[in-house]
Amino acid sequence: MSKLQSTVLALAFSCGLISTPAQASEQAVTSVSKVNLQQYAGTWYEIARFPMFFQRNCARDVTATYSLNPDGTVKVDNRCVKSNGAQIGSVGQAHAVDASNSQLKVTFLPTWLRWLPVGEGDYWILKLDSQYQTVLVGSPSRKYLWILSRQPQLDEQTYLAYVDAARKQGFDITQLQRTTQTPR
Repeated sequence: MSKLQSTVLALAFSCGLISTPAQASEQAVTSVSKVNLQQYAGTWYEIARFPMFFQRNCARDVTATYSLNPDGTVKVDNRCVKSNGAQIGSVGQAHAVDASNSQLKVTFLPTWLRWLPVGEGDYWILKLDSQYQTVLVGSPSRKYLWILSRQPQLDEQTYLAYVDAARKQGFDITQLQRTTQTPR
């Protein structure tokens, strides 16, 4: 290799035009170490989300209400208001994939189809305050992301801290869209 080729190669590496295998592989998404599902249960208001097909008709007032089922699964009741003012919703079920309860699988398939080994999505709790008032939820694929709060509005400092946590996990925060919550 000539001195010129070595110089060009070194410059390309330093500018990030060429990456090593270690640089090319993204850091894995990590969930919190432990979640108390009883404390997590209740209503959460959506503060922001990545745009996604299954929420395309939600114009405002998006909520998710979680409750524990006797069999240890979690009932997921998602609601929102369409642009015409009509309320829509979807009820699903989640189950923890391990004892930490921080990584769940969620399905919104009809009850009679939930036995199928398809139709489940990842719901990972990525950041959660100790009082269970604000949460960052996403998927290890980085395709889905939500910021939820126990209150319809979230102060800007807390919001930005959760956005930064998502950015540090490799999420493209430029996709994040704030959700309109009407005053109650």
